[in-house]
Amino acid sequence: MYVDLDAFYVSCELRDRPDLVGKPVIVGPPPSDGPSRGVVLSASYEARAFGVHSAQPAAQAVRLCPDAVWIPPDFAKYERASEEVRTLLRRHASSVVPFSIDEAALVLDLPSAAAARTLAETVQKELREQLALPASIGVATSRPIAKIATDRAKPAGIVVVPPEEAAAFVAPLPVRAIPGVGPKTEELLRRHGFERIGDLAKAHASDLRRRFGTFGDELIALARGEPRPEVESTAGPRSRSTDRTFAVDVDRWDALEPAVRALAEELAHGLDREALRYGAVGVAYRWADFTRSQRIRSLPATQGGSASLVEQALRLARELWEAEQGGRRRRVRTLSVRTERLVERTQRQASLDVFGAEASSAGPGRVVK
Repeated sequence: MYVDLDAFYVSCELRDRPDLVGKPVIVGPPPSDGPSRGVVLSASYEARAFGVHSAQPAAQAVRLCPDAVWIPPDFAKYERASEEVRTLLRRHASSVVPFSIDEAALVLDLPSAAAARTLAETVQKELREQLALPASIGVATSRPIAKIATDRAKPAGIVVVPPEEAAAFVAPLPVRAIPGVGPKTEELLRRHGFERIGDLAKAHASDLRRRFGTFGDELIALARGEPRPEVESTAGPRSRSTDRTFAVDVDRWDALEPAVRALAEELAHGLDREALRYGAVGVAYRWADFTRSQRIRSLPATQGGSASLVEQALRLARELWEAEQGGRRRRVRTLSVRTERLVERTQRQASLDVFGAEASSAGPGRVVK
């Protein structure tokens, strides 16, 4: 069962501002009298009717929906609400897998599609009545198909896909509907003749594996409606990130470098507070033309503290910057630093870099233990 909270940031704000229900509401940095540098974080469905959507430049959203009510984001509030949701979901399943602040999957053992729909209706009703949060829910025998069902259930609907109907359900959908398939993968699939998910069901597994690696096996299984065993951890967050939108687009590395360092430090301190270690670091730029570039690097072992995070973030940011300088030389509008493969810190582990720093600060005649 895949649960996706509808217009989550807006829904959290409407709990405190019921007078705004039914009105166009946008969560994001409120536009000022001058040019706005912010983007839309979430929009109510009333605002979406005007063409407003997430990640849209605030200036464009204002033009599309000038009467919208803008609310500054309150991320602490959204984290609290997300934890309330996870607590409610755990009443119905021992295995709850959070995928983001507003999405989670429940791994269930149910006898029939009818039983699944009954439970989905119960969960949806509890979220609405107890937490005042609307949700869309999809249910299937595999998580990717359940996710696709959830997307088709929006807003505030329920789609249950019985196992014998899974292949027929996904067959007419475009390959872009597959979770994890972005524009580049979509283009590659179409280049090989796969326009619809049903086209993949007719392919030879060896051909897809040769072209797409292990992802080819996942595509075949999804297209044929075959459940695959879950291998992901069923507890804990998957990633954490932080970002900064500059007041003026950045066109110099010496202006970008301190921002990378500051965001990495901020992210590291947040992970320390949550007692989390990270196994991968990523950096992304949103350029002045609103296109996005990113790089991510897996670490040989999970790390804690800021030393490795700052080092890796700076290296990735520099690589992205230098690659751009050899091409279009665009300016950076938004910078993001991200960590993935998070695990709980069971004991303090110092890297050699950290040990070296401690030893240097100890001075002669002292022993660092």
